[in-house]
Amino acid sequence: MKFFILFVFLVSFSFGDSVLKIATYNVENLFDLEKSDFRYEEYKPYGKSLWNQKNYKIKLKNIAKVIKDIDADIIALQEIGSLKALKDLRLEIKRQGLYYQYFSIANKKKTVIQVALLSKIPFIYSKDLSVTSSFKYRNILETKFKFQNKEFYIFNNHWKAKSSPESMRVVSAKALKKRISQIGEDKNIILLGDFNSDYEEYIKFKRKRQHNDTHGKTGINHILKSIEPAKDGFYNLWYDAKEEERYSYIFKGKKEALDNILISHSLRNTQGVSYITGSIKNFNKSYLFKKKNIYRWQMSHGRIKKHKGKGYSDHLPVLGRFLFKS
Repeated sequence: MKFFILFVFLVSFSFGDSVLKIATYNVENLFDLEKSDFRYEEYKPYGKSLWNQKNYKIKLKNIAKVIKDIDADIIALQEIGSLKALKDLRLEIKRQGLYYQYFSIANKKKTVIQVALLSKIPFIYSKDLSVTSSFKYRNILETKFKFQNKEFYIFNNHWKAKSSPESMRVVSAKALKKRISQIGEDKNIILLGDFNSDYEEYIKFKRKRQHNDTHGKTGINHILKSIEPAKDGFYNLWYDAKEEERYSYIFKGKKEALDNILISHSLRNTQGVSYITGSIKNFNKSYLFKKKNIYRWQMSHGRIKKHKGKGYSDHLPVLGRFLFKS
């Protein structure tokens, strides 16, 4: 498989084709230091929790290191607190030697955290896709690109947490599905982000009766039609990885695949633009782990949680590569 991927890269460069690396990363609560009524208690600036200039700079530096090491052409981010936090992160990444000229954030709705995007290549447009008017739901970021004369769309998602019932994730899935139907499911479409759903949520979901208020139907599998083999829906790239490597999160010692990359069927062929088989993976560098757990941003336990100025995020980045034929 490694030989095959190398061969594809050599062929692509030999004939003028291009490869784009596309990634997604939940950075875990990247808030700036501006006063806001929307943030979590432990992220109120200059309070007892020690969310201050020192810890903010460490958080920026650590997350920027991960993004620089990934070196994706396009990276979708979740849990960005504001446009200022995104700009500060972008500046820190530049300080470390990687420049993203283009950026966007879904901030039309003042939710606590938002989704954003950094890109080395220009986009045609980037806009909020409203799920509902309720602040319980985060907007989805829709971005349209044109590269090597090929158009493609990226939808950056952050669905409701696992602690909430499945019906709330179904609402986000339906809003996404409706917009895709307007664009056309035959287009080159990439869905990514933190779906808070496993690639086989419909199987694991059966064991979680307290969250099953949809009679077993899930947003990621049934609304987006990603149950393999999916003939008219979306293909989840996790199926292209070894089963033991299909994870981006660890909860109580159990590996979970909350972050996903799904593609329309047009990206599975070998015409124009296509996903490179075998390129999906989590970014699992050793420094992102502490013993057997992901080295998340560290907080002290107690009545008042305090920032320790160590760690990265509770999620691992996920990435894949796409071939654009000239």
